Amino acid sequence: MPVMTEKANPNVKTDKLNAGTKENKKVVYNTKDLNLWYGEGHALKNINLAINENEVTAIIGPSGCGKSTYIKTLNRMVELVPSVKISGEILYRERNILDKSFKVEDLRTSVGMVFQKPNPFPKSIYENVAYGPKIHGIRDKKILDEIVEKSLRGAAIWDEVKDRLNQNAYGLSGGQQQRLCIARCLAIEPDVILMDEPTSALDPISTLKVEELVQELKEEFSIIIVTHNMQQAARISDKTAFFLNGEVIEFAETDKIFSTPSDKRTEDYITGRFG
Repeated sequence: MPVMTEKANPNVKTDKLNAGTKENKKVVYNTKDLNLWYGEGHALKNINLAINENEVTAIIGPSGCGKSTYIKTLNRMVELVPSVKISGEILYRERNILDKSFKVEDLRTSVGMVFQKPNPFPKSIYENVAYGPKIHGIRDKKILDEIVEKSLRGAAIWDEVKDRLNQNAYGLSGGQQQRLCIARCLAIEPDVILMDEPTSALDPISTLKVEELVQELKEEFSIIIVTHNMQQAARISDKTAFFLNGEVIEFAETDKIFSTPSDKRTEDYITGRFG
């Protein structure tokens, strides 16, 4: 993977959050001078973000601003695009995931992902959740049963599916399928959960259930969520990063971003003047 060089951007307003928080929480991801190109297109420009554990961090911004590209760098999915070039560092628990010695398989065991549209496997509900543990070598039926139940309970869907675990997951509603995908993610016991617009295809009731679930999950996991829904970001996140044209314009506690933003562009975006 080609490595490029780029000077750091001193203008990003981060309210000193990259140095940690008042509570001195541990940093789970620290992105330093991250630049990314798709061919000649400069998609991410000097991204510097420190994301704390056991918090919900929302990534907002208009279409094409680099939100989804950024989140896909955190588990190296972006490398599936042949023309990608990256410079800078992405530190996960103080290890640079771009280093050749960092195995992508280990990274994706620790960092799970939930996508925009529910993507259950064409298998039973049970097999969807048990798939990850089986890949990691667990074969004991009793242990798998425990993992499946714990994961489905963790995703707040156990009571809805416990009597039809052997039925095809495609028979679930869209909202249920998304929570099943979250359960599948939980089954491998990740450290971080990445969510790329996880409620954009769901109805309001299903969206509310996923939002409530996110609030519960942050007690055990660090969650980074991309969303077009600014009201959702305000409801569920602890901190918010505003992206525009591949740059981080502002990164601060969510209450501050939505009440007294430091940058006029942030204010213009959240008040609907563009985007």
